[in-house]
Amino acid sequence: MSEYQEHTKVVLDMLWLYFIISYLIGSIMFGFLITKIIYHKDIRIQGSGNVGARNAGRLHGKMAFVLIFLGDALKGGLVILAARYLQFSESIQLLGLAIAILGHIKPVTLKFKGGKGISTFIGGMITFEPLMIPVIILGFGLLYPFLKSFTLAGLGAFLFIPVVLFLKNNDWPSCSIVLGIIAMLYAAHAENLKERLKPNE
Repeated sequence: MSEYQEHTKVVLDMLWLYFIISYLIGSIMFGFLITKIIYHKDIRIQGSGNVGARNAGRLHGKMAFVLIFLGDALKGGLVILAARYLQFSESIQLLGLAIAILGHIKPVTLKFKGGKGISTFIGGMITFEPLMIPVIILGFGLLYPFLKSFTLAGLGAFLFIPVVLFLKNNDWPSCSIVLGIIAMLYAAHAENLKERLKPNE
């Protein structure tokens, strides 16, 4: 095996290991862990049954929401920072984030029934590009008065992210991956979206 082939094999092995670890990091369900440890409850059988920060906040208050949001956001930030430490490209960083979000939505730790991925996406995107903080806030602020829904305005605000990334970097691969992640988030919210978009009878 030539030196080049050996180097390529090492890089590919690191890449696969990174993707597997990204999924496992995503599968750490802070909503389940925090409500179990602090409140001695199984959030899967409370409220909406979702293990995310929003359901926990409704059930156990602001502290539960903040702790779980930060924990889930940390997962997204961590996989981005790990990819940068390993000197992977921006596209690989975003693929790692996508896999972590998949781990959050379909976690092996909870029989593939997880959260919606919003917190992990936000944590990953603002670590990837801090400029996304005002983009998300402004997008939400523009949409909420018209949509009157936190869910719809939040998901709508995410659509500004690939546009800003493209204008800033002219990077089609990264924009395409972000659009794919947003599509995954929309799919995770499909039932919720159908309910909110249903015409009033």
